[in-house]
Amino acid sequence: MQTSRDVIDCLLRGKKADRVGVADSPWGDTLSEWVKQGMPVDEKGEAVDVVEHFGFDLCGCGGWFAWEAKRGVCDVLEETDEWRITRNGSGAALKYWKHKSGTPEHIDFLMTDRSVWERDYRPHLLELDRNRIDVEGTAEELARRRKQGLWTSFGGLFIWEIMRASMGDYTMYMSLVSDPAWVHDFNRVYTDMFKAHYKVLLEEAGRPDGVWLYEDLGYKGRLFCRPQVLADVIFPYYSELVEFFHSYDLPVVFHSCGFTEPAIDLIVAAGFDGLNPMEVKAGNNPLRIADAYADKLAFFGGLDARILESGDRGLIRREVAGLIEGMKERGARYVFGSDHSLSTNVEYGDFEYALEVYREHMMY
Repeated sequence: MQTSRDVIDCLLRGKKADRVGVADSPWGDTLSEWVKQGMPVDEKGEAVDVVEHFGFDLCGCGGWFAWEAKRGVCDVLEETDEWRITRNGSGAALKYWKHKSGTPEHIDFLMTDRSVWERDYRPHLLELDRNRIDVEGTAEELARRRKQGLWTSFGGLFIWEIMRASMGDYTMYMSLVSDPAWVHDFNRVYTDMFKAHYKVLLEEAGRPDGVWLYEDLGYKGRLFCRPQVLADVIFPYYSELVEFFHSYDLPVVFHSCGFTEPAIDLIVAAGFDGLNPMEVKAGNNPLRIADAYADKLAFFGGLDARILESGDRGLIRREVAGLIEGMKERGARYVFGSDHSLSTNVEYGDFEYALEVYREHMMY
C-alpha cells in the first residue's frame, strides 16, 4: 500500500498511484466553529491538526519567506477593537480584521510609479538576506511531517500577487499596458531574489517533495488580463522559477483562484506539474479541464464548495462521487478537495461525510 507521500508523488510524476489523493484547507474561523460542533481539540483547547485528523496526504512545511522590500516593516496607521491598518515594507497600507479570517482590504499604496520603485524599494531586494528565511524552523517542520509519511511542500506567493500587494490594482494594471518595462524589471528582481533565497532553504533546511506557487490570475468568468499579456510579462518568470525547482527534481503545483481555463495552455507550457483549485463558481469546469489536460497535469480540488455548504447529504454524495469517478474515467491524476478553502458555512459533520464518500470511491 502506498504512503501518502508515494500517492502524491506518483500523481504528479505521471506514475501509477493506488488511489485518488485528498487534501483541503479550512479557515481558522471554520476550525473554531467545528470545535463547537464536535471536532477534537488538543491540550490548548484548539482544533487538532487537520492534516492528521482528516487523513490528508500533503502538507506545507515552509517557503513563505518575507518578500516585502524592507523586511520587518509593519507600521500601524490606525487601529480599533475590530481591525488594524498597517503599512508594510513595500509601501502598502492594508486593513486586517482582528476577529475573522479573510484577505486584507487595500487602503493605499506608495509605489505608484517606476521612480518610487527604483528609489525606495528595489535596492532592498538585490542581496541575499538570510533573515528573510527560517532555515531551522523549516527543517524541523519538514522532518516532522516526513515522519508522518506525508508529501511535503514549500510554497508562497510569487510575482503576480507580490506586484499587486506592492503597487495596488490600479497601478499594476495600468503598468502592464503603459510601462511593461517596469513590470519586467519588478519581475526580474523578484525572480532572482526568490531563486537566491530558495537555494539556501533547499540546500540547508532540506528538500521537500514539491512546491506550490499561489498566484490568483482570475475572477468570475475572466482572467484579470488577456492571456497574451500574461504570456509576455508574467509567464516567462514562472517558467524560469519552475525550471529552477525542476533542477532540484521538485514538481511544482500552480494555484490560482478565479477563472483560469484560458491560461491553462500557458500553465502547461511553463512546465507546471499540477493545477489547483479549478474554482467552479468562477466558471471553471474540472471535468472539462480533465478532458483537455489529463495527460499534462495533475489536478487538485475542483469540488464546488457550495455543495459542502448546502448541508444536503444526498447532494454531497452525488457530487463527490460524480467528480471522483468522472476524473478516474478520464484517466486524470487527481487529488480530491474543494475548489476553495472551507468557510464557516461548511458544517464539520458534512465535511466528514464528504470524506466518507471520497474513501468509498478513492481507489483507481
